[in-house]
Formats: sequence, C-alpha cells, structure tokens
Amino acid sequence: MVAIDVLWVGLGGGVGSLLRWQVGRLVEQRNGTPFKFGTLFVNVSGAFVIAYISASLALGWEHRYGDVISSLVLTGLLGGYTTFSTMQLDAVQMTAARHHALALVYLVASVGTGLLAAAAGVALARV
Repeated sequence: MVAIDVLWVGLGGGVGSLLRWQVGRLVEQRNGTPFKFGTLFVNVSGAFVIAYISASLALGWEHRYGDVISSLVLTGLLGGYTTFSTMQLDAVQMTAARHHALALVYLVASVGTGLLAAAAGVALARV
C-alpha cells in the first residue's frame, strides 16, 4: 500500500459518500412509499458505472489497487457512493414496519437490477 493510494481512496470515498447522501435524499423526496428507491437507485447506478469503467479499462480484480482510477474512482468514489449496509438496514426497517413482502421485493430487486446494471455496463463498454 502506497500513501498516495490511501489519500485517493479517502478523497474519493468522501466525495462518493456525499454524492450518495444527496442523490438518495433527492430521490426519496419524490418517493411517497416505504420502498427505498433512493438506495436502490444509488446501488444500481453505481453497479452500472463501476462495471462500465472496469470493462472499458480492462481492469480485473487483480488491478483494483495501485493507480488513480482504481484507488480514487473505483474503490473510493464508487465504493463510497454505493451502499450494501444501507440496503440491508432499509430491508430491516421495512420489515419492522410490517412491510415484509415489500422488504423481500426490495432485496430481490436490489440484487437483480444491480446484476443487470453491471452486465449492461460491461456490455456497453465492449461495444
């Protein structure tokens, strides 16, 4: 690990987290249901972008460290932007509010559309 990589990840992570907060907030302001569209949108859009960039630059898992694109953008910015933990908390909160079926649909939709978005990102990058 090189110190500059730590700086890039931290900087990107901070910006990505702020972006997630704002995008999620804007989406949720327009959402009148207990379904967490903000988190879903953030995670799906993040899956698309990270897959597109990785495929465009032919970056595999073995290349996730050691350069600005990997450290700043993929790990930092997009890692800070997307959020697995909030998705899980959203599902628990929907369940606690007795929206059990909605929580299940939310989890399936999050994983399913995230995978489709990642596949679309890779496909678009290879065009």
